[in-house]
Amino acid sequence: MADLIVITYDDVHQAEEVRLKLLKMQKEYLVDLEDAVIAVKDKNGKIKLQQMYDLTATGAMTGGFLGILIGVLFLNPLLGFVVGSASGALGGALSDAGINDKFMKELAANIQEGKSVLFILVRKATPDKVLEELRGMGGKILQTSLTHEEEKKLQEALDAAKAGGGD
Repeated sequence: MADLIVITYDDVHQAEEVRLKLLKMQKEYLVDLEDAVIAVKDKNGKIKLQQMYDLTATGAMTGGFLGILIGVLFLNPLLGFVVGSASGALGGALSDAGINDKFMKELAANIQEGKSVLFILVRKATPDKVLEELRGMGGKILQTSLTHEEEKKLQEALDAAKAGGGD
């Protein structure tokens, strides 16, 4: 079962920095992310979601490849590619992997303009190493499915630079 962690930040840059650090840790096999999405409220009060993966582009590539394959079978690879890419892009745009978009927009609706929310869905992690990497990154935990003890340790790690001067 995956753990959901929602952290608020004063700006989108902080949230993106933490997400990049998590992606780096994923490459080092310290954390297994299912999803990591940043939500930002614009000047008009609209919530924009910055997904970790572009499902539309992925769908278009997959659809294009399958379209070429089908097109070759029916002697028209170009038409197959066009139809496959279009249907793959549509399918990717309509799919929702990981954290539910509606849930993220509803939770992020309460933040102030210019602030951001980082939604993280973690399958598994090496807690001591992840906490050390996130030490001093800032942010305030808004919601989590972690135990109270795990949540307290995470918040302490995020706050470490403020209290300890970035040791």
